[in-house]
Amino acid sequence: MTTTVFLVRHGSTDHLGHVISGRMDGVALNDAGRREAAAVAGRLRHEQIAALYTSPLQRTRETAEAIGDVLGLEPQADDALAEIDFGDWTGARFADLDGDPAWRRWNDERSAARAPNGETMAEVQDRLVRWIEAARARHPEGRVCAVSHADVIKALLAHVLGFSLDRHAALEVGPGSVSVLCAGDWGMKVLSVNEACR
Repeated sequence: MTTTVFLVRHGSTDHLGHVISGRMDGVALNDAGRREAAAVAGRLRHEQIAALYTSPLQRTRETAEAIGDVLGLEPQADDALAEIDFGDWTGARFADLDGDPAWRRWNDERSAARAPNGETMAEVQDRLVRWIEAARARHPEGRVCAVSHADVIKALLAHVLGFSLDRHAALEVGPGSVSVLCAGDWGMKVLSVNEACR
């Protein structure tokens, strides 16, 4: 029995590339993000998806709602899909973190570094692997969609592909992209990464 999971990164926001949104609520999709969410919905329209899960943050909920409107599914918020807890860095501008040794270590050593008063990427990876197992139990031969965040999706893909979180930058997971994996008693495999939806 195989469960297929469509991992969707939320659409673009005005913070993208400038501010660490982290777990801030009130970060909404911008016009580009709404277009990306609509394109993802079109991409998934014929995939026979049985359930739609989302991180509880606004930008993911809005993306999931756009998908759910097309698929006829109600998004189910799940804390396991939430963004990395960036702790003290939440809301910080990337430009203001340049030169911070802790920020440099975070980006160079994701397998061990912790955001100050936040979470490690390894902890994120552990919760996502547990989430996949729970999704398999609920949908043993189903197809599900999970709307989440770039680094969260990267953490799960790195686990399945068997490489160190220190190489997280080798994976691209763009706004409004779809990555697909399948899981069964035999393990997990990646079917696609960072599909751009048009």
